[in-house]
Amino acid sequence: MSATTRRDIDVLVVGEINPDIVIADPDPVPVFGEVERVVRSIGMTVGSSSAIFACGAARLELRTAFCGVVGHDAFGRFMLEAMAQRGVDVSACSVDPSRPTGATVILTSGVDRAMLTSMGAIGALDVDAVPASLVSRARHLHSGAFYLQETSRDRLPAFFTAAREHGATTSFDTNWDPSGRWDGGVAAMLQASDVFFPNAAEARRITGIADVDAAALALAELGAAGRSDGGPIVAVKLGVGGAVACRAGGPIVRVPAMAIETIDTTGAGDSFNAGFLRAWLDGEDLRESLELGAVCGALSTRASGGVDGQATLAEAREALRAWAP
Repeated sequence: MSATTRRDIDVLVVGEINPDIVIADPDPVPVFGEVERVVRSIGMTVGSSSAIFACGAARLELRTAFCGVVGHDAFGRFMLEAMAQRGVDVSACSVDPSRPTGATVILTSGVDRAMLTSMGAIGALDVDAVPASLVSRARHLHSGAFYLQETSRDRLPAFFTAAREHGATTSFDTNWDPSGRWDGGVAAMLQASDVFFPNAAEARRITGIADVDAAALALAELGAAGRSDGGPIVAVKLGVGGAVACRAGGPIVRVPAMAIETIDTTGAGDSFNAGFLRAWLDGEDLRESLELGAVCGALSTRASGGVDGQATLAEAREALRAWAP
């Protein structure tokens, strides 16, 4: 069987798995001193950057598999069942009875949010334990929440490099750095990746550059060092400002945000990533990839939580035709 026909996984996701407990209200801020407040809703849904991305990719008809770790508990069972129901192959995920499944409490007003995370098994994935046979079947490898990958963060660049050497493309998202250091190996990841997906705040903090365009170019230049292929695409998510992307040396490509009545922005960046990669893996150019990413990110905000509003491929394409940025 040829290498091409063996790649029956479009996207292999390696990363963290945890549910989100979403507290939604126009003013979700608690009041200490044993004060009880009534809020609009509290619900549990698929959480974590990597898992939300995987669900979005599967929703866009990408054959998606996941390798991660959960605890032997209700949160872990919920996550594996919910991801499988959304079309993600979780057969390579493992259960660690010595750790609880991580969880994030999100307080969201619909336009802004705050998060409290208990790590549990969030950083437990060991990339050395990812089956080589699984990686060899994947067209593309993605990881989210780079800063939370405690067990494997220092080995992820080599893992990505090996995957690229065997014909896969790669992408990653850092998300927020709870340590506040904003380093942790991002340069090495950039040099091992084809696409990097920071948001504006992350790009600024990683580079120390206030101007987003300049920060994106600096990240692209950093990733291009020592490479002959032009280096990675850096696609920066700007929320209501849309998104920009570039390679080393530019030019900067920019798209606006698609207007939509927003219910909850949780996971919108991960849905953007899924839309961008759907188009990019289909051979679309940088602008077209940004546009599908922007559509998928916007549509994901039409429901509470990170996955319930995610678009099907047909919905995303129809919205893109109607939007015509």
